[in-house]
Amino acid sequence: MTAIQISNVEKRYKSLQALGGVSLSIEEGEFFGLLGPNGAGKTTLISIIAGLIRPDAGKVTIHGHDVTGDFRAARKKLGVVPQELVFDPFFTVRETLRLQSGYFGLPNNDAWIDEVMHNLDLTNKADVNMRALSGGMKRRVLVAQALVHKPPVIVLDEPTAGVDVELRQTLWKFISRLNREGHTVVLTTHYLEEAQAMCKRVAMLKSGKVVALDTMASLIRRISGSQLTVNLAAGDLPQDMRHLVTHPEQSEHGKKYSLRVNEYAEVETLLARLRESGAVIDEMQLQQADLEDIFLQIMDKGTV
Repeated sequence: MTAIQISNVEKRYKSLQALGGVSLSIEEGEFFGLLGPNGAGKTTLISIIAGLIRPDAGKVTIHGHDVTGDFRAARKKLGVVPQELVFDPFFTVRETLRLQSGYFGLPNNDAWIDEVMHNLDLTNKADVNMRALSGGMKRRVLVAQALVHKPPVIVLDEPTAGVDVELRQTLWKFISRLNREGHTVVLTTHYLEEAQAMCKRVAMLKSGKVVALDTMASLIRRISGSQLTVNLAAGDLPQDMRHLVTHPEQSEHGKKYSLRVNEYAEVETLLARLRESGAVIDEMQLQQADLEDIFLQIMDKGTV
């Protein structure tokens, strides 16, 4: 089943085209990354998914429920952790989560509330007023509020912005568990190492348009490629391979080159060509690009 279906969604704010015909499908059980620079349209798209704003054109469904025409059913399927710290200063943590449960018609939800608080390390703050919490603790409560009705689809908008390492580890451990249990997770973050570690598939937005949509492995392999670094104890690089060089340098044992490799299958061809030319390889290393390399390359090109 498709968890989120986004079809030709457009949104304009006066002269600004925030979204220019975005289409993508997120399947049930995916851990999906929605990435892009500031102003790319990520938060606008999430706001449309959450039913906070209406698109000018296009359609969004959550588990088949239209977020505009069937908003009650769609909203029950969704839990959103917003980027901003929003809280009610008159309630304790437990009261806040009980109130949130009531919004979804779950008056007797204390067992799950206790489990969520335990997994987010909030148990010892259960009876503390929200005003007295640190920023990191308030963000944990936001995550708990999003999960309190056990939504099958979870959207995390910059969930670890400005928080400590302990919260990041606690959050990702719990979210990974929920994903293994079948929950769909959509993540937006500027911490690209988090996205690379957690997401199986990503979409990249630029100026309100999707400029990349693929699995993490395919993007790393196909778009940015890898580098084969070879240290030559004897001989030299053939002339017909020099256009692949990215970082030529002299090592203490001989000549060292970093060669651009687009596909893993090219490695054996390059090694065979080196042997044919009489070069002797003393040491070699294949280094894979990371998500930051890919992100910068795609944002520079604007397309795949």
